[in-house]
Amino acid sequence: MQIISKISIKKKNLILVIGIILLVVFIGHTIWGNITVGTTYYKVYKENLPASFDGFVIAQISDLHNGEFGKDNSRIIKILKEEQPDIIVITGDLVDSNRTDIEIAVNLVEEAKKIAPCYFVTGNHEAWIGATYDQLENQLHNYGLVTLHDEVVILSKGNDSIMLIGLDDPDFARVPSDEQASMFERKLRDMKLPVGFKILLSHRPEAFSSYVANDIDLVLSGHAHGGQFRFPLIGGLVAPNQGLFPRYDGGMYTQATSLMIVSRGIGNSIIPVRINNRPELVIVELKSQD
Repeated sequence: MQIISKISIKKKNLILVIGIILLVVFIGHTIWGNITVGTTYYKVYKENLPASFDGFVIAQISDLHNGEFGKDNSRIIKILKEEQPDIIVITGDLVDSNRTDIEIAVNLVEEAKKIAPCYFVTGNHEAWIGATYDQLENQLHNYGLVTLHDEVVILSKGNDSIMLIGLDDPDFARVPSDEQASMFERKLRDMKLPVGFKILLSHRPEAFSSYVANDIDLVLSGHAHGGQFRFPLIGGLVAPNQGLFPRYDGGMYTQATSLMIVSRGIGNSIIPVRINNRPELVIVELKSQD
């Protein structure tokens, strides 16, 4: 009996030690996954991409929420310098309405603009800061950031061109959630976009069907924060405007001839911690053929 008792104690101690080790690993991995920024690469193959844009590289920053990774976000800038993208796009929530810091946003854009032309669309947090948004936009424009307010710019390379479209966040217009998708669809339809390769910047991935209905080739979006807490084989737990187990939490999605890439974002807002959901900078390379 004494021998059995000793074996039982040893097993309990072993289980306890293993449990402590796993807990320490989990805590360490979670901390690492909240204070570092990873890079996620996508290659987008589209037959209708003009030949001159084969190999065109887009860097996407989304949902910074006033986050800082190194002084003046030096770690983000370091990644951008290493990738040398053709353009940098920022898909909303550059600031956070709960702790708005314009200086952090401006410093990032000031350095990013030295690397490549920068384009920006608003997110819900830009809408939520009220009159402060005008101050933010004016300062960002001083550094050459182009904000797309429901408008299109033409990107040219060689003898070819593509369209870059940007949509304002619907919270600027205080549109109810159940009407936002139809509003996006209407805005795009009213633009009367010509035939050609179209890239859309929109903060809201949940309106993907509206983008598909307007024959958008590539959508770059954010807002979902990767579902905040990610589970293996399941995905994210919760996302704004999508609720529990969101359909579009992060990654690449296709429907008809449209493709959407949803960034998991970089910063946090209401929920200050990510689990199994490392902040990411997205790098997209356009390819004219598979």
